[in-house]
Amino acid sequence: MKKIIVTGGAGFIGSNFVHYVVNNHPEVQITVLDKLTYAGNKENIAGLPEDRVKLVVGDITDAPLVENLVKEADAVVHYAAESHNDNSLKDPFPFVQTNLIGTYTLIEACRKYGVRYHHVSTDEVYGDLPLREDLPGHGEGKGEKFTAETPYNPSSPYSSTKAGSDLLVRAWVRSFGLKATISNCSNNYGPYQHIEKFIPRQITNILSGARPKLYGNGKNVRDWIHTNDHSSAVWLILTKGTIGETYLIGADGEEDNKTVLELILELMGQPKEAYDQVKDRAGHDLRYAIDSSKLREELGWQPKFTNFREGLADTIQWYTEHQEWWQAEKQAVEANYAKNGQ
Repeated sequence: MKKIIVTGGAGFIGSNFVHYVVNNHPEVQITVLDKLTYAGNKENIAGLPEDRVKLVVGDITDAPLVENLVKEADAVVHYAAESHNDNSLKDPFPFVQTNLIGTYTLIEACRKYGVRYHHVSTDEVYGDLPLREDLPGHGEGKGEKFTAETPYNPSSPYSSTKAGSDLLVRAWVRSFGLKATISNCSNNYGPYQHIEKFIPRQITNILSGARPKLYGNGKNVRDWIHTNDHSSAVWLILTKGTIGETYLIGADGEEDNKTVLELILELMGQPKEAYDQVKDRAGHDLRYAIDSSKLREELGWQPKFTNFREGLADTIQWYTEHQEWWQAEKQAVEANYAKNGQ
């Protein structure tokens, strides 16, 4: 793996992967292919060595561009996606275009040139799990979790297009011998995440002097993983994973949204009740939980960020120290939420 393409490498999770590879694998050259939509930011990869990281501004649905890049590469790691559930409910078309047509364009090019392909996906393709009050450490059973054998049951335009893209990859492996793997990951948090997302929205609200917002009763559970742990898992799957296999990436980080928000308030010196409840998202999934035992047992992966409180404190510190990175967009993001009473 001397030359890799990282699609969406100027976005949140993709850019953290680029930083991870630069810092840990000095022999690798990276081409970032990113459309630079609102979620992509050149500043996310600024300062990285120019002889190792090249940014190509372009669309993954542009077949001639994709072919020209792929034929020179050893591998493609596909992060690029439209990924915000609320946006998918308002306008599903960009999600169909990027997540389905974009994936098709990439796997066709990889098939043509025999290039290794890794597909980054989400646990949201599985739908949701029943709520339970006994989170890990608060009861005997940890309850049901998603595995690679869990049937797909997506509930939003976003998750349905990601499910469709996963199935395209599986079909290309079986029908055409595409050298591909898939990973489905739980909710990421950490540096460079767009402020429309749950954790950075709350942090930047407090830093801006505004009250944080909580959907509904806040009992919806997410399985949080630090983005650096996600990056190490993706690299391991890319280099050691079995072709055709799906690996679930999770760090046993289940917390409900209310608990996460109250922890953010506490870590930022605010009263834990200093937030507003807003109307819930349509079709809001109840609970996600990942069983990552296959990844751990077959490939020996272990997360490093196992203390959610510490990881969250580090994330708060990053947004506090990089206010110039997000301040220009804050007003527009909150105005967009306000239109929907959120």
